[in-house]
Parts: sequence; structure tokens; C-alpha cells
Amino acid sequence: MELISLYYFSELAKDMHITKTAERLFVTQQTLSNHIARLENYFGVQLLYRRPKLSLTTAGEFVLAFAGVIEQEHTNLKDILSDIEQQERGAIRFGASTLRMNTSLPHILPRFSERYPNVELRLTDTISSKLTPLVLDGELDFAIVLSSDPDPKLVAHHLMEDHVYLCVADSLLRRCYGEETDALKARAEHGASVRDFARLPFCMLNNRMGDQIRSCFAEADVVPRAYMTSTYTQIGTNICFERLAAAFIPHACLVDQRGNLPDDVNVFPLLSEGKPLVQDMSLIRRKDRYLPHFFKFFLDLLFQYYAEIENIRMDRVV
Repeated sequence: MELISLYYFSELAKDMHITKTAERLFVTQQTLSNHIARLENYFGVQLLYRRPKLSLTTAGEFVLAFAGVIEQEHTNLKDILSDIEQQERGAIRFGASTLRMNTSLPHILPRFSERYPNVELRLTDTISSKLTPLVLDGELDFAIVLSSDPDPKLVAHHLMEDHVYLCVADSLLRRCYGEETDALKARAEHGASVRDFARLPFCMLNNRMGDQIRSCFAEADVVPRAYMTSTYTQIGTNICFERLAAAFIPHACLVDQRGNLPDDVNVFPLLSEGKPLVQDMSLIRRKDRYLPHFFKFFLDLLFQYYAEIENIRMDRVV
């Protein structure tokens, strides 16, 4: 049995389509089929049903699980040997949302690359709900996610409590609220309810934070006036800074953008059920993943960065 045959089998199991997998792996269909046949001959069982469509047999499901263990241990072994030989070479497969990559990586990569210039970064930017399965499957080494109940196979390291703010330009407030503006700002200085700001156009979000924000509107029995809806927080941030609509911006993003924050934008802590809305941000990894020296240094830099920005105060009233 060859490791490459297990690898091809694992990749085929993702698509369940010989042509698609062969094209993705840049091999011929015959080469791919030959490797599957070798595995079936080696184990003496059928791994795939060919009709009516390609699917795993029961034996194939067990071999797929075995292939995942072998791949994880193979990766661990390479990293262990690299540490032993002090080669300081390897790769980090890291996942996070585009926003969190844009805010954190520029701050930590200069120090990391100076220490480990031969380590490759392989980045996957997507939302938390898609990142967790990728870590569980071993396709990512670790990822930054908004916390939920962790899987028993994972370790979750707390990074920070990421407060969510309602940000709105003073000029937009005065267009919508006129003489009521100053009283409204005074009430919202230490916490804003969306009920008080219902006249504003809002940049809404299609992600986990967006779900929390929609819950705030439902709690207040308010239907938001959506100026724009997007998965990406940064788009709403830019629109807010252009004074076109109010936006919901997490603390980490505001800290990163504080040099660009216009002087006339109010930053109010957003309330949910009478309390500040907070997202628990964590870094997750598999328990069985060996951590080479360069992994630990990368993680230390991330932990330092988030510990520093968590203590920076961002709320303000213009």
C-alpha cells in the first residue's frame, strides 16, 4: 500500500466524481482509477459502488477514516523530524474570515517571517461555520472562529471578547433625527438599543454576527431599513465612513481602522437584552496535531496581538 493511493482515495471521496477529481489533481482518470484498484486489491474489499453513482461502501468509509488518521500522523511526523533536525521548514494552514486576516496578519507576519523565513502560509478565508469542519477534517491546522460548543476532538484557545458597536456619522444622525440627536446620543453613550435608531439606514450582515444583530432588531420589534446586506463587515465599515448608512463593527475591526475613523463618526456599544453584545473569539485546533516550534511562535504572536487590542477603548460620542 502506498500513501499516494490513500491520498487519491481521500480526494476522490470529496467529489465522488472520477473526472472532476482527476482534473483537480492534474492526473489522468486512468491513473486515479489505478490507485483505487490498488487499494481494493491490497485490502481485498470493494471500496466504492460504481453504480448507480459513485459512493462509498461500508468498507470504503472505514478506509477513508483510516486515511485521515494516516495523513494526520504523516504530517505530524514531518513536523517532528523538522524540529529534530532544526530545519525550521514547513507550512501553516490557517483559516479565518477575511476581516480577521486583514486585521491580525499584517501585525504579526513581519516578526514571524523574520524568525521563520522558510515557513509557507496557506490561507483559507471564509466564515466560522465553514472553518470548523476544515479543522476537524485536518485540512486546516488551526482557525479563528466565533466560539460555539467545541467538538471533543478540538482544543479552543480564547482570544478575546469582541464587542460590537453601532457606528454612525453625526451628519446622518442629524438628517434622520434633527433636534432629537443630542438627547439620543446621550442615551446611547454607554449602550445603544436599535429601537432608538430605527430611522437610520443600516448596513446589514449575512454571517454569525449578522444573526446576532437581527436578534437585536427582533427583540426591539423593529424591522431594519437595510441600505445594504453583505457577508463582509469591511464593506459596511467603508459605507459608514462615507456617511451613507450606520454599520455594526466589531472591536477588532475598529481598532485596526482607528487611523481611518472619521472624526464625526459616533461609536456606541450595541446592546442585546440590555447588555453589551459580545462575540467570543477563539482559535481552534485538533488535539492530535503536533505543534512544531514555528506553530507555537505563530500562535504566541496571535495571542499577544489580541490581548493588546482587547484593552483599547473605542466607544465615543462626537
